[in-house]
Amino acid sequence: MKITAALFATTFGIASAFVPAPQTGASVKLSETTADLEELAGKLNPIVKFYDPMGLSQGDFYDMGEEGTVGFLRHSEIKHGRVAMAAFVGYCVQSNFIFPWPQHMDGSTGPSTDLSPEQQWDAIPEAAKWQIFSLIAFLEIWDECSNLQGVPHYTKGRMPGQYPKLQPFRDNIHFALDLFDPFGFSKNRSEEKKARGRIAEVNNGRLAMLGIFGFLSADKMPGSVPALAGIAIPYDGNCMIPFEGNFHL
Repeated sequence: MKITAALFATTFGIASAFVPAPQTGASVKLSETTADLEELAGKLNPIVKFYDPMGLSQGDFYDMGEEGTVGFLRHSEIKHGRVAMAAFVGYCVQSNFIFPWPQHMDGSTGPSTDLSPEQQWDAIPEAAKWQIFSLIAFLEIWDECSNLQGVPHYTKGRMPGQYPKLQPFRDNIHFALDLFDPFGFSKNRSEEKKARGRIAEVNNGRLAMLGIFGFLSADKMPGSVPALAGIAIPYDGNCMIPFEGNFHL
């Protein structure tokens, strides 16, 4: 399922290289303003540059002020971009492969690759869907409660996209890898390389958002994405059902 794959990529915090990283040595500030967004936009896409047709950057979310609002928007984009990257990769994998080991209490495996990823989601038991969403809820709560570990909230100065360490959970409950750089691959990288990587990740996430919705559109509305016409699997269900709480459908 796309959501299962989303959890996989969130867990490992990996940005797939869909596009090359622009060359820049600038670092990402911990507190950003709309002016910083405009500067960053030029590095992300020198052609489109800053584009905010809904004026979100001019808002005052939850009375947090400009820096709090921009922090909210930056963190949200990176987080949803990671989910989209995972969904895109998960869609490709699940269309061709399923885990062969037993996944149900009766010893059976998961849904067949004869089904589209959307159909695979429909086919898994409701209890499995609740497990997935329960894990997502835990990850969201842990992110929001970062101040309990002495880590600033993402609206109050934390680096956009950084996830709090799971050390307290690891020490008191169960072993778990940190979601932000779990294997320490980036800790010894230069600040210039880290800055390029952060910019590349945002671009990768944006492209993945278009990619996964291209798959969904092609399956739901045959012919709507000509480039995918030859591989799309028609789906007559509702892709938004999980967000309506109708897990049994």
